[in-house]
Amino acid sequence: MTTAASLSRLIGPLRRAVLRSTRTAEDLPDLPEAQIELLRVLSDEGPLGTKAAAEQLRTSPATVSNLVRTMRSSGLVDRNTTHRDLRTVKLSITPQARRLLERYDRASRQTLERALAELTVEDRTALATAMPALERLTEILSARPHQDSSAS
Repeated sequence: MTTAASLSRLIGPLRRAVLRSTRTAEDLPDLPEAQIELLRVLSDEGPLGTKAAAEQLRTSPATVSNLVRTMRSSGLVDRNTTHRDLRTVKLSITPQARRLLERYDRASRQTLERALAELTVEDRTALATAMPALERLTEILSARPHQDSSAS
């Protein structure tokens, strides 16, 4: 099996396993990954317009609007107009959501630390050695246009 095929098969199940273990460890609410990603963008980038948030997430503004609708009703995102232009909307993370995101991050880190401790020294070393390459791979894929579906 090629490296691409192995990564393709592994990344989704790994991400879901980490999220499931994280939620269970801290008795966290079952937030969809898309909501967690939007919270992370708003936390890192500060208040953003819908279009800017969509660009950060590499999705459509309509998708972000749908996420925001659900997240506002749950008290996770604020949607405010600017003083200069009432048509301009800025999205921001609520204090409740910031605390929730901090709990997710802490629980995820602890979950991974416990799982890594069960690996051999060689496996932990291999993962640590692979981190820079995985970060570069993430950057390469993130820099591609959203519509990029060419594979090979």
